[in-house]
Amino acid sequence: MSRTVELFYDVLSPYSWLGFEILCRYKSIWNVHLQLRPSLIAGIMKDSGNKPPALLPRKAKYLTSDIKLLGQHIQIPLQFPKDFLSVILEKGSLLAMRFLTAVNLEHPVMLEKVSRELWMRVWSRDEDITEPQSILAAAEKAGMSREQAQGLLEKTSTPQVKNQLKETTEAACKYGAFGLPITVAHLDGQTHMLFGSDRMELLAYLLGEKWMGPVPPAANARL
Repeated sequence: MSRTVELFYDVLSPYSWLGFEILCRYKSIWNVHLQLRPSLIAGIMKDSGNKPPALLPRKAKYLTSDIKLLGQHIQIPLQFPKDFLSVILEKGSLLAMRFLTAVNLEHPVMLEKVSRELWMRVWSRDEDITEPQSILAAAEKAGMSREQAQGLLEKTSTPQVKNQLKETTEAACKYGAFGLPITVAHLDGQTHMLFGSDRMELLAYLLGEKWMGPVPPAANARL
């Protein structure tokens, strides 16, 4: 029986990257159909009345050490952007998430690699993800041709792409999201929503599978 797990994520969220890599490592081990669902964290925050944790000074201080340790533990090269608040609160991720939505619609096989490259830009190399040239650079590094990436970039302004991103974000809200990532498991006619990147052990329990830590032996984890 096919077991579907959805991951709703935004590349603006470092915790989304952590959950994304863990699920990518486990999807074949656990034999699950992983559906990547690009969403807009700003829309979810607004809909739920939540606020970015970085706006609270104590949380912001904790986040910097937490992300650094988690990156080391999960073997992901996470580095905080120098102008963190500007990246999170001012620049945002609208164009990046529309681009990933277009990738998912037109070339879904490329979604994992392009998503990873956008995370690498903003959360590893402190590079821009808001300008068209930045998006194209990430897509090309992921293996897309310039023409293919340019064609998808042009589709980010179409109603189809805008509406799809809006619908996916609304779907996350209907599942009860108040931030990202959320993992939604569809098992035996039941739906389970798990918030955060630190609930994968609970997901393993729901699936009846073995949790072997964030870097399972079968995974070639180093990015």
